[in-house]
Amino acid sequence: MDATSEPLLDVRDLSVAFRQGGNVSTAVDRISFSIQRGQCVALVGESGSGKSVSALSVLKLLPYPTASHPSGRILFKGRDLLDMSENDIRSVRGNDISIIFQEPMTSLNPLHTIGQQLGEVIQLHSGARGAQVRARIIELLTQVGIPDPETRLASYPHQLSGGQRQRVMIAMALANSPDLLIADEPTTALDVTVQAQILKLLADIRTRLGMSMLFITHDLGIVRRIADIVCVMNHGKIVEHGPVERVFTAPEHPYTKALLAAEPKPDPAPPQPAAPVVMQSDDLKVWFPIKRGLLRKTVGHIKAVDGVSVAVRKGETLGVVGESGSGKTTLGLALLRLISSDGPIVFLGKNIQGLRFRQMRPNRRDMQIVFQDPFGSLSPRMAVGDIVAEGLSVHQPLLSREEREARVVKALSDVGLDPQTRFRYPHEFSGGQRQRISIARAVVLEPSFVVLDEPTSALDMLFQAQMVDLLRDLQRKRDLTYMFISHDLRVVASLASNLIVMRHGKVVEQGVAQDLFRNPKTDYTRALFAAAFNIEAAPAGQDSL
Repeated sequence: MDATSEPLLDVRDLSVAFRQGGNVSTAVDRISFSIQRGQCVALVGESGSGKSVSALSVLKLLPYPTASHPSGRILFKGRDLLDMSENDIRSVRGNDISIIFQEPMTSLNPLHTIGQQLGEVIQLHSGARGAQVRARIIELLTQVGIPDPETRLASYPHQLSGGQRQRVMIAMALANSPDLLIADEPTTALDVTVQAQILKLLADIRTRLGMSMLFITHDLGIVRRIADIVCVMNHGKIVEHGPVERVFTAPEHPYTKALLAAEPKPDPAPPQPAAPVVMQSDDLKVWFPIKRGLLRKTVGHIKAVDGVSVAVRKGETLGVVGESGSGKTTLGLALLRLISSDGPIVFLGKNIQGLRFRQMRPNRRDMQIVFQDPFGSLSPRMAVGDIVAEGLSVHQPLLSREEREARVVKALSDVGLDPQTRFRYPHEFSGGQRQRISIARAVVLEPSFVVLDEPTSALDMLFQAQMVDLLRDLQRKRDLTYMFISHDLRVVASLASNLIVMRHGKVVEQGVAQDLFRNPKTDYTRALFAAAFNIEAAPAGQDSL
């Protein structure tokens, strides 16, 4: 076989095991796949299927010796990476193979500027110095579509938008022109328009540089648009692989068929024009002051929410959509009086704006929130039963221990969890199960109004569909009123009765959800919908702060 027909990367019979105490668990079980030069191969599957562990094995980034490889070889240009010493593998990392991680904010150093971090990569691997490094940084930032790159060299990661931070991560990965780029869920946390831009950028770079790519994702829509070959993983095994078109049009394995059928079913709660208004705001504003100078004078404001009026009726779901930074989450927090705002907020017929902490406390039982990241919002030191019962202890202290326990058991059953798991801790659950715990904590108080802030964004397709069904079932069973905040318009379309589209703190468009999805009236709403339902149709504009 001549060198041109050999795969660039050839993974053969690879297994990955983890040792914890005396127990050994197998995360990857004898998988094999290869990547030709210029080819994009996608690994897809649920969380815990072994996708990321397989990719990290390529660069030997697993926590050795806790992790081990009971079997397998990883051949890159004919050399077995698993047999390389740490010094030898360092010469491969960054030079020949680079990686983009899922969350750029945790991958970028918050204490160093973008220029410093890019410069470090270039100097470490190429030995360039001074003006050469600066010129290369500007060239890379231009390649990945950062506007005015010279002005961004002194910026810190927190001063960039999510899309811009991901572009910086791509620039770092491309700094030394690698032959293989590993992209580990690079678009999961991005809104649809930025996601479309990042995917187009990766496709353009791959074409221009002739680079190979290993793309890891749980979003099958992305796979269809970017990959040549797809490998479907389940419980550490590759259950199906082949050309993308063949796998999508004629899947053979039951798990692949289940993944392809896992779209949330559109069955939103109908609008209730005659129902009483649960939550209402009029010309609501949340302005954050910009302070500068020695005396910290206010020189301007960031208008996160700028004159928003909403009304949510009993039994309805108000969908709130828009790009990152549009003010969606800020609006939800303001309505719950979790941040300061100006303008009347009427909850269950009572104006709650201006109420002090103690005056607000009786209302807290009737208004709840489910956050985007369940692991960050659940105490790691408390058992699940105690987490769910905590609100009852505060708001209904007269309940007996038996009554409180019965309410916890019912809440966990309602969200589809075995009540016997209430003695376990959050780290012992999957991401989807932790989100169910967060929902149980909210509904155990039998609230009237629940704000759901991106509750499905980090979940796999199968879990997303399950979560939508769960929320719909709870709404009907308990007559709940939701505000559903999301950048995933497919999920919003399956749940929302009414819809508001936000941009730069203002409402661009609002109305009955089905009418807006069928006939958006503004250019921005049309562009947003195009990016969500047909990524190729998205505009090629840049994301901004």
